[in-house]
Amino acid sequence: MTMAGAINRGLRAAMDRDEKVLLMGEDIGQLGGVFRVTDGLWKDFGPDRVMDTPLAESGIVGTAIGMAMRGYRPVIEIQFDGFIFPAYDQITTQLAKMHYRSQGRIQLPVVIRVPFAGGIGAVEHHSESPEALFAHTAGLRAISPATPQDAYDMIQQAIASPDPVLFFEPKARYWDKGEVDESRVDAQLSAEDGASAGTAEMSRGRVARSGTDVTLVAYGPTVRLALQAAEVAGADGTSVEVVDLRSISPLDSATVVRSAKRTGRVVIVHEAPTAYGPGAELSARIAEEAFFHLHAPVLRVGGFHAPYPGSKLEHDYLPNLDRVLDAVDRVMTH
Repeated sequence: MTMAGAINRGLRAAMDRDEKVLLMGEDIGQLGGVFRVTDGLWKDFGPDRVMDTPLAESGIVGTAIGMAMRGYRPVIEIQFDGFIFPAYDQITTQLAKMHYRSQGRIQLPVVIRVPFAGGIGAVEHHSESPEALFAHTAGLRAISPATPQDAYDMIQQAIASPDPVLFFEPKARYWDKGEVDESRVDAQLSAEDGASAGTAEMSRGRVARSGTDVTLVAYGPTVRLALQAAEVAGADGTSVEVVDLRSISPLDSATVVRSAKRTGRVVIVHEAPTAYGPGAELSARIAEEAFFHLHAPVLRVGGFHAPYPGSKLEHDYLPNLDRVLDAVDRVMTH
């Protein structure tokens, strides 16, 4: 199943499970979304549950907040990552804070689907990686799947969670295929404590490949790159462990620190700029909790501190195999 297909199947399963789950977004109805992630859902669930909206991101988020306060579980799509900024105020000042400010009386189980990151040759404002802005905001969960299996599981876990969740979908991975077992998460969410178990699980990282010399940490769009780098480095005799964070906020630093203590060397890879990016927070935690186990400084490979370039230059901006392998070589020289 492709990742796009897995998200579609996950949305369908969540809507079958709970009639309070509603979808909203620009062109998600009859068209099925620009990436066809919601294809067929309008036909099967109707316009009252799969709603096309005006081109007004602030209005989409504001409507979702109001619906969540009335007991619904809205799942909204921001068509492209760079379009989320008109809704930034409502996400960070209302959605993130109303549960806290109401002392728990108001829950806002809103999921915001954000096709993000680059690599598809898109025009301006279609390839941003703004996850650090939302990870910095207390009260929001930010997660990103890297495989079709995680996409299927995590979208359902996010919808069942009582917390607002930003679900960052790596658009360059929409067509990646993988096996999907639909039974595990279905059984989990059908259990009495399924929502809390799902929330806990989607917040944990996973070791995608075991190794002994270097830990490569990635999430979403860069996990495949990290696995490719691990394979190439392995052919040259360097054993690389790959950790897929899955959750950007909360950050499962425990899984990364355990790996760092085993290997003694860490490289963090993400498409977001390295300056003030998620990797900066993670490297600080590694330094705090595993300093005396490290043989080399923690290195980061990411986007540059510059606006995302035009499509002809994006492959010079994005992390690539050579840059990751160079970082692996550098930590191995210590």
